[in-house]
Amino acid sequence: MPTSPEENPNPKVMSAAAAKKRRSSLSDIWNNKDTQALKQLVLQMRAQSVSNSTTPPSEPESDIQSLTLDDPEPTRFSSGPDYTAVLSDKLLLSVLSKLPEQQHTSNSLVCKRWCKFSGKLVRSIKLLDWEFLESGRLSYRFPGLIDIDLVRACVKSRRNSGIVMSHRLVSVHLDSNSIHGGFVGKEGFLAQEVVDGGVKVLVEGCANLRRILLMNASVEGLGYLGEKCETLQELELHFSDDFALKGLFGCRNLQILKLVGCIDGLYNSMVSDIGLTILAQGCPRLLKLELVGCEGSYDGIKAIGQCCQMLEELILCDHRMDGGWLSALSFCSNLKTLKLQCCKVLDSSPGPDEHLGSCSTLEELHLHQCQLRDKQGVRALFLVCGTVRELVFGDCWGLDNTIFAAASVCRSLRNLSLEGCSLLTTEGLDSVVQSWKELERLKVVSCNNIKDSEITPELATLFSVLKELKWRPDSRSFLSSGLEGTGIGQKGGRSLRRK
Repeated sequence: MPTSPEENPNPKVMSAAAAKKRRSSLSDIWNNKDTQALKQLVLQMRAQSVSNSTTPPSEPESDIQSLTLDDPEPTRFSSGPDYTAVLSDKLLLSVLSKLPEQQHTSNSLVCKRWCKFSGKLVRSIKLLDWEFLESGRLSYRFPGLIDIDLVRACVKSRRNSGIVMSHRLVSVHLDSNSIHGGFVGKEGFLAQEVVDGGVKVLVEGCANLRRILLMNASVEGLGYLGEKCETLQELELHFSDDFALKGLFGCRNLQILKLVGCIDGLYNSMVSDIGLTILAQGCPRLLKLELVGCEGSYDGIKAIGQCCQMLEELILCDHRMDGGWLSALSFCSNLKTLKLQCCKVLDSSPGPDEHLGSCSTLEELHLHQCQLRDKQGVRALFLVCGTVRELVFGDCWGLDNTIFAAASVCRSLRNLSLEGCSLLTTEGLDSVVQSWKELERLKVVSCNNIKDSEITPELATLFSVLKELKWRPDSRSFLSSGLEGTGIGQKGGRSLRRK
């Protein structure tokens, strides 16, 4: 049968010719093992990276065309040529920076060059071996660090020690010989001279640090840290005394400070009004201050309020404050958030109401795992914090109807959160919540004495106008409602026991 000249007599030949005319893509070059085309592509990338670089290239441009991609001498670790060898340092570093942080460790195992560049991309690290810092290998390996935790490395311990001291703030390995009288003796920590020497080595190699966690540093070490690290913004200091805090005068840009004076069962150091006054004068730009296991009184809190006029958040954890410290909060003219955690006593002797004053700028009050059995101290706290708009109770002991009634003085309250308050009843909640006319959000979780069956019509009406309500007071009834219809938990019903 005759065919017209426009028809293609051999479509396979024509498609092959068209494929030759089409420009090969990178995937085609790679899949077809076109070595010559791949060499040309890498050379073009190399030329472009050198021409766009603002720094002098490692090789002159005239030598670009002389680069070769011949296979190196084969080894048992390499299965082919290293095509990244001709890429500039800047280009390779840019490529590695685009990869996820989880791949930095595996990338550092490729070769020495990749190991060096992967180390430059690490920004945060927890040190376990102090010798790695003293030798200078840390700053050489990770010159771009901005966040480092040295606490665990400051504790003397064997690497194979089976004793682990775990705390909410720190977890370290200990030797049995270093524990005396329930605390770790000074011989269980690195000496201050050793810590200061390590700090000097660190800041000389990593001068752009923004956050550091340190233990048992002296005034010389802290002073050197403040002098060399002008970008330091956050500091967590463990096992320090009053006079060591003089070194903080050099940290003029410090904004967040966490001072750990005593941790039960681990160490006990003295931080009193003297230390609080020193840090207040040395760090006037503080925005957030956390005091853990620190002693003090009215004078120390007053100094902080007068000197740190930008302070917005104050956290007191397991404090050892003398009676009367609550009235000093009135000097914190810009304080917005107050958090009390694990406090056995709020204020043992708050004094008369007319001397308490008030913190007019305070917006949030958080109480977590605190002993609230002292009615006088709790009442004084609510009087000082009468302007708060958000009130949070979390796993507090002794919060019954009488104690909770003292919170009714907070007339401007908008957000209330109750969690783990097993002594509070529905009646006690109803009597106080009805007095808060501006309440918008309510959260009640795991408060087993608050029952759904005891909700009054007035309380139900209040719930209907709230913007947000999270109501899960009785954990047992919540579990029963979730198992309803399954037959589990009933006599003669199903069991979860495996056969």
